[in-house]
Amino acid sequence: MLPERRGDLLILTATLLASAGWLFSKEAISALPPAGFVGWRFVLAALILLPFCYRQLRATSFANLLKTAGIGLVMTLNLIFWIQAVMHSDGIGEGAFIMSLAMLMVPPLAWLLFRERPGRQFWLALPIAVTGLFLLTSGNGLSLSLGQLLFLLASVSLALYFSLNSRFARRVDPMALTFVQLAVTGIMHLGYSALFERWPEQVAPDIWGWFAASVLLATSLRFFCQSAGQKFSNVANAALIMMLEPIWTVLISVFWYHEPMPVQKIMGCVLILLALLSFRSRALYEWYRNRRAMKVRRET
Repeated sequence: MLPERRGDLLILTATLLASAGWLFSKEAISALPPAGFVGWRFVLAALILLPFCYRQLRATSFANLLKTAGIGLVMTLNLIFWIQAVMHSDGIGEGAFIMSLAMLMVPPLAWLLFRERPGRQFWLALPIAVTGLFLLTSGNGLSLSLGQLLFLLASVSLALYFSLNSRFARRVDPMALTFVQLAVTGIMHLGYSALFERWPEQVAPDIWGWFAASVLLATSLRFFCQSAGQKFSNVANAALIMMLEPIWTVLISVFWYHEPMPVQKIMGCVLILLALLSFRSRALYEWYRNRRAMKVRRET
């Protein structure tokens, strides 16, 4: 198999695992305290990754480790909003599409924080995304439900994480970066859980099964597949494949939770996908043009 195809397959596997992670998490927190669940999920996932990034961690300067941990605090905020949103929502498909809007929230945050003006693609995609969000969430009239509001806050905090992480990620090995941020997120959630949550005296075996799937499949294996896939897959392919995550999540939610998907919500999801494709259109065109030029050079 060609390396690029292998990379695409790994990225596709990562999106499927990420989508399944929504189901694993919602089932697990039906009996486990949400912050405690996230804490142990991320701490254990970090420990599983540790043998694969120990050398890279030792080679990273203390200053860079501190900055990585600081960005991990933003991830912590994102996970707080996300897990609460999952807990307060009847389904997960709608939330996955709201979370996918984080990509479109990055340019205005970069404009606010780093004085980087959004490009033309952002302004073209923005009204499409806003219309899609309105159709997706207007089942309750003009007001947002608690779950929808929490998903929107999670999307904004995820965009902030992307904005900060993209400016720093190249300084630290990806596996080391992932380990530190997972560990920080897990430790912070465990601290909150110890102070404010109470664990049940008994937990059913199937709940521990969902928890194990969250740690091993939706976190450790997912991040490994994503990191490994990005080494071989080109940026444009990876971006397109990762857009499939909310689609898989909707299918899982409709099948497992019988989440209603009336025409209005379907149209909202379609418009959000169109907005994301429009936003990435220039990058996709540049990738296609460069690839075509390389093919012509090889043939001549």
